[in-house]
Amino acid sequence: MTTQPASVCLGCWQNLHVPIPLRGPLSAPFRLFGIRPSRMNPNTCTICEMAFSKVMKARSVTIDATIMFADLRGYTTLTQTIAPSGLTLLLDAFYDDCAAAIWRHDGLLNKTIGDAVLAIFNFPVKQQDHAAQALLAARAIQESFRRRRDELARDIGAGDVEIGIGIGIDSGDTNFGEFGQTHRDLTAVGTVVNRAARAQAAAKSGEILVTAAVRDRTGAMVTASGSDYALKGFAEPTKLFSA
Repeated sequence: MTTQPASVCLGCWQNLHVPIPLRGPLSAPFRLFGIRPSRMNPNTCTICEMAFSKVMKARSVTIDATIMFADLRGYTTLTQTIAPSGLTLLLDAFYDDCAAAIWRHDGLLNKTIGDAVLAIFNFPVKQQDHAAQALLAARAIQESFRRRRDELARDIGAGDVEIGIGIGIDSGDTNFGEFGQTHRDLTAVGTVVNRAARAQAAAKSGEILVTAAVRDRTGAMVTASGSDYALKGFAEPTKLFSA
C-alpha cells in the first residue's frame, strides 16, 4: 500500500524493472516525451496506460483483479432540486474521497461515470492481497464521506434528500485493455465487472456488498453469512456479503 506519492512509477518498476521518475528534476526529460503521472493513479505513469500496444504487443490481457464500483446515492433526486454549484460541490467531495482512498491502496481509478466510479485493483500495481486492499479502500471511502455528510448536506441545501454511497466489489479473471476502434477506451470488461456493478446497485446507502470470491480472499474482514440477491442479467441468485 502506498502511503505517500511514489518517486518512480510503481507499475513500470514492478513489471519492467525500469525506474521511470514521476516527480522532481529527474522527471523533466521524461515529460518532454509525454511521460507523466497517470490521471488514473498518480503513482503510475502514462507508459502503463500504453503498455498493451507498446510493450505487450496486444490489445488486452486477462488479469486476476478486484473490481469496485461506488455510487453516490441521492444525486439524481438532487439534480432536480438544487443549484448546479451544489451539485458540483457534492461531486467534488465524492470524487475526492474515492480517489484518495483508491490511490492510497494502490488501485486504479479507471472511470468516473456521472455519479459513480469504477476502480481496479492489481493492475498495473501488483498486489497479492488486492481484494483486501479494495475492501479497505471501500471502507475508507464510506468513513470519509460519512464524516463530512451532514456539513455537505447543509452546504448544498439537500433538505430531506439522503446522500450516501453504495459500494459493490467482486474478484476474479477480468479482461483489461483497449477496446473500440474509432474511440478507444482503456478499461476492464467481463462478468466480474458486471457482477461488481450489480452488487453496487443492490447496496444500500452506506453499505458495502461483496461477492463470495471477495469473502474467500479476505476471510474475517467480511461477515460469515450472506444473502441471495437477484442481480439484473444473472440467471441464478448471487450470494452477497456485507463488509
